[in-house]
Amino acid sequence: MKQMGFYFDQTRCTGCYTCSVACKDWNDIDAGPENWMRLTTIENGKFPNLSLSYLAIACNHCADPPCVKVCPVNAIIKRETDGIVIVDESLCLGKIECGAKCLKACPWDAPQFNSKENAKMRKCNLCIDRVKTGKQTICVEACPMYALDVDSIDKLQKKYGNNHTAEGFKDNEKIRPSIIFKPKKAKIKKSE
Repeated sequence: MKQMGFYFDQTRCTGCYTCSVACKDWNDIDAGPENWMRLTTIENGKFPNLSLSYLAIACNHCADPPCVKVCPVNAIIKRETDGIVIVDESLCLGKIECGAKCLKACPWDAPQFNSKENAKMRKCNLCIDRVKTGKQTICVEACPMYALDVDSIDKLQKKYGNNHTAEGFKDNEKIRPSIIFKPKKAKIKKSE
């Protein structure tokens, strides 16, 4: 099976939120808590020796996604053709009725709910509509710093290596998130 995934170059990201805004715009996501591509700011050190980095993260389309296993109505599936994890909103029971089991199972909070009562779960679908026509995902296309890439994990590993750690990211070998990083190393000088 081909497995699609993300590459994120933490050394290039400037925290501009263009990937997140492009994702919301492309997917018609209203302003509010639902955010399929999230950006986290990571600060380390003490003045004057400070380090700042960012972590852009969406759904990792895991090799063994826990959200699929906990969904009581099989509304979440992992496609066999490309490993993309998708949601059938028409089957989803909603946040209140189900208790957001998928969100609780995901270590990276990828399942998202808007502010509507008993909202249905939605999340990054790896721009499946764009990818199947040979286009790149909207977050990758929008990134002005070229910090993101999406392709099959095999191709990403050949191109960028096989590093699964980055500042602020907790890897999970059991779930095997489909993401590769170029991490930013904190350059904090030791005080004399």
